[in-house]
Amino acid sequence: MRKPTNFELWFVGAAAVLLLVILPGLNLTPPGTLLHVSDFTINLYGKYLCYGIVAISVDLLWGYTGLLSLGQCLFFALGGYMMGMYLMRMIGDLGQYHQPIPDFLVFLGWSKLPAFWQPFSSFAFAMLMVIVLPALVAMGFGFLAFRSRIKGVYFSILTQALTYAGCLLFFRNDMLMGGNNGFTDFKFMCGYDLRQPAVQRGLYICTVLLLLGTYGVCKWLTNSKFGKVQCAIRDSENRVLFSGYATAHFKLFVFVLAAIIAGLAGALYVPQVGIINPSEMATDKSLEAIVWVSVGGRGTLIGPVIGAFAVNAMKSWATRAYPDLWLIFLGSTFILVTLFMPRGIVGLPAQLGGLKKRWLNRKPVDVDPAVTPKEAELAKPNPK
Repeated sequence: MRKPTNFELWFVGAAAVLLLVILPGLNLTPPGTLLHVSDFTINLYGKYLCYGIVAISVDLLWGYTGLLSLGQCLFFALGGYMMGMYLMRMIGDLGQYHQPIPDFLVFLGWSKLPAFWQPFSSFAFAMLMVIVLPALVAMGFGFLAFRSRIKGVYFSILTQALTYAGCLLFFRNDMLMGGNNGFTDFKFMCGYDLRQPAVQRGLYICTVLLLLGTYGVCKWLTNSKFGKVQCAIRDSENRVLFSGYATAHFKLFVFVLAAIIAGLAGALYVPQVGIINPSEMATDKSLEAIVWVSVGGRGTLIGPVIGAFAVNAMKSWATRAYPDLWLIFLGSTFILVTLFMPRGIVGLPAQLGGLKKRWLNRKPVDVDPAVTPKEAELAKPNPK
């Protein structure tokens, strides 16, 4: 079991202090002061942190197990929908139609709540479903895929198809899940007003704690014997099979765990952003998550979080300054990182150090300026 390096410990500790203590503290300073962090910024960082948790789940699959899943945002959206159902129940009769059921159900002609909506008046049940539903979907799909030994690009295509099917399913109004508009206009959560800055700050702190807890669990898992088997499956699954390990069981466990992590991130994302709709499980969202991991550095756990922050900060700027060019920026970033930064942002210092070492250790070539290249070629000894 590899112990975390001093750099990793210092970096995680500094990040925890910054996110948990300094930023919430600066948010409490009077507005207009130099170091004040606005409520909007805190809410935006909470959104980025949720993306960072999703990026860790992608890295657990892709970076450590070699499973390139293009459907991770499906589980993210499923967790968000389960929390959204609870938040919609908490609106009560404060909606547009002043009925004790969500407005979109009234619009569809329903006079009472459907049976499967009724248990979501309980926060505990909603949180249980945030974990159970993504886990069940991942278990069912993963069992069939890994039992059939589907891997590589075929696995990626199937996960993308699964996500696209889920997106089309939730777009249907007869699913009674809000259709194209999804859920929005949330008001209360556990008795607290979601429109209050203090509540949003509390959700932000919960997101930080979930991110740190997810990182700690995944770091412990990848440094254990289980993690060594993970990496062995990534590098050569056939050798692991010949060693007597049931690789399908290992991959299924990681796939389900990654789905649960993504679902929890979605559950915290929804009350902070204030909306959940089928676009959150669109295929391009999962492709963006792959870019986050690539930019930050896959197989590091820290790198994907940094990548999620960096790419989404660039997205916030680009969609405001150059809205028509954002996808070009995203694609160009992915190409440049793949070609010139294969280890991502986290691996850049080691990459530059290696280049510097090779440059310093290069052997000088003695060249006599009085000798022409043709004379130098003729002066070489004949191998015959």
